[in-house]
Amino acid sequence: MAPSPSHPHPHPHSHTGGPHTASPHGAGHHRHGHHAAPDGADPQDGLARLLDLDAELFASYRAGVLDRLAHLAGDGVSRITDLGAGTGTGTFALLERFPAARVTAVDTSPDMLALLTAAARERGLDGRLTTLEADVTEGLPGSAGADLVWASAALHHFGDPAASLAGIRAALRPGGLLAVAEMDGMPRFLPEDVVPDRPGLEGRLRAALDALHAEQVPHLGDDWGAHLTAAGFTVEVEHAEDLELRAPLPEGAGLYAHLVLARVRETLDGRVAGEDLAALDALVGGGPDDVRHRDDLVVRSRRELWVARRPGDAA
Repeated sequence: MAPSPSHPHPHPHSHTGGPHTASPHGAGHHRHGHHAAPDGADPQDGLARLLDLDAELFASYRAGVLDRLAHLAGDGVSRITDLGAGTGTGTFALLERFPAARVTAVDTSPDMLALLTAAARERGLDGRLTTLEADVTEGLPGSAGADLVWASAALHHFGDPAASLAGIRAALRPGGLLAVAEMDGMPRFLPEDVVPDRPGLEGRLRAALDALHAEQVPHLGDDWGAHLTAAGFTVEVEHAEDLELRAPLPEGAGLYAHLVLARVRETLDGRVAGEDLAALDALVGGGPDDVRHRDDLVVRSRRELWVARRPGDAA
């Protein structure tokens, strides 16, 4: 699944983490924005790494979610659609958890789909994978009859929830399941006094991102249970969980924080006080205070899940 790390893809579709200004989860609309990258580097590479790190760091959570979906879906899952597939972290997890299934990976970004196709070929899974460049609000050609649609950090990027859910409903068989996985915004990493003369830095950054998202991505943070019910689905699971990683942090946690915060830095340029931007520069600029070298980080992220069934024959 692809996070929205702050929308790590900051609108970034920004996932995914994407960010609107930062969002990873595996998410759709990966062409909305770019994040900071070294001179000569491809910003898409940084986004791909961010999505992959989010999946690695929170793999146990995703595995638990997929186990729950397998229990609800029952035997016989053979056709799955991964909506907003991104780099394919969710796609490959679905292929592993449902070994008899084929997956259609859907994204609006041809670059992400090319990365996913190459990765599937390397893993010997290309025979079970189909890719589709599409916008769910305009339909998902060739995807009708799916047993399961997985939408991780994707639906909030589309402007019309009703149209998105209508497109998904048309792609599901009667009795099929839709899983909507979302984040509540930018993950948190920093102590309150990480920059002593700018206490509360991360809270101010998050508030500025929330304001920007309200303008650009108004459905981020929506109650998808209400949207699903209005679209004629039967909601079977609503679950929110606060995830936290503490020292000793797994490998990659510092880089994950750096990639998210670098995207935030670019996104909020001109939207927060210059002193706060300077403080953030110290945390992502490669010096002694860079988050990649710190031992006081705590990775916190709130993940939300809705699972709903298209009414019809029993699954």
